[in-house]
Amino acid sequence: MYPEIMVIPMREELSKAGIKETKTAEEVDAALKAPGTTMVVVNSICGCAAGKMRPGVRMALQHSTLPDQSITVFAGQDREATERAREYFVGQPPTSPAIALLRDGKLIYLMQRSAIETSTAPAIAQALVQAFDAYCAKQSA
Repeated sequence: MYPEIMVIPMREELSKAGIKETKTAEEVDAALKAPGTTMVVVNSICGCAAGKMRPGVRMALQHSTLPDQSITVFAGQDREATERAREYFVGQPPTSPAIALLRDGKLIYLMQRSAIETSTAPAIAQALVQAFDAYCAKQSA
């Protein structure tokens, strides 16, 4: 674990974008039990999170179609919350950073570190926007 003072700016980059920080397993469970779509951002101190993932997420959040809610866990800092979030990523190996979409607590989309580290922030944003349109658009009656 890193000194908290080092990760404050990395936490704030997402929380200022409207993503709720979850630091405990209970907070993760409460968020993922809510009906609808939830984006889970597995934050990290690594360079690909700083230069690609967090900026890409912030860009994607400017889109008109968004998940019902967005939360973040911080790998290597909030271990309990991160481990709990990963339990919802059934069948997927742990990775950080990562961006997941869940509907009613079930994984429907996952962008793993391998995709993040080989992409640019705009490409990550574009992939997320496509996922938002595919999985988060409200159905008309």
